[in-house]
Formats: sequence, structure tokens, C-alpha cells
Amino acid sequence: MPATALTADELDQALTDLPGWSVQDGSLAAEFKAERASVPELYRAVAAAEDEANHHAKITILYGTIGFGLNTHDAGDAITALDTALAARISALAAEHGAEPVGG
Repeated sequence: MPATALTADELDQALTDLPGWSVQDGSLAAEFKAERASVPELYRAVAAAEDEANHHAKITILYGTIGFGLNTHDAGDAITALDTALAARISALAAEHGAEPVGG
């Protein structure tokens, strides 16, 4: 079954469970700050989780900050449950690697 866009209410509810995440330019987005030396390990852990989920984020890295943008291409670039599930996994991995949400 193809992924479908979350309704505004579903997205609002999901965001209550995703500290540091927000909707920016049509994507579910967050940035995390970590010791610069730990960023490559965090990236490797996220890449493995993405591959396991067969769902991938847009990732940006600048010094000790790693940012993520999620939407589902197969659903017209909408935010779906696939995105919120991966965001939760990314948040858990970030915490395991000592990364904190930027601004949160």
C-alpha cells in the first residue's frame, strides 16, 4: 500500500512526540548539535537506519551540526507516517550519540 500524506491533525499530533522537529518548506526537519568528532558515527548510524527502513532523509552537515529533512517522494513529497517513524528513530540515534536538538 502506498504511503499517504498525514492530515494536519495527524502531523500536529506527531510533532508533539518529536521534540526539535518542525515542518519547514514541506519537509519534516530538525537539526542536532554534537561534538564534531561524533558526527560521522551518527551519520553512519542514521544511514543504516535509513537503509533498513528503505526511506532516506536529506542530510546536511556543517561542523558539529547535522540536519535532516524528510518527506516521501512516492506520496508527492508529502509528509507521511514513514517520515515521522524515521524522525523518531533519528532522534533516538542522535541521543545515543550525544547530540541535542538545536534550539531545544
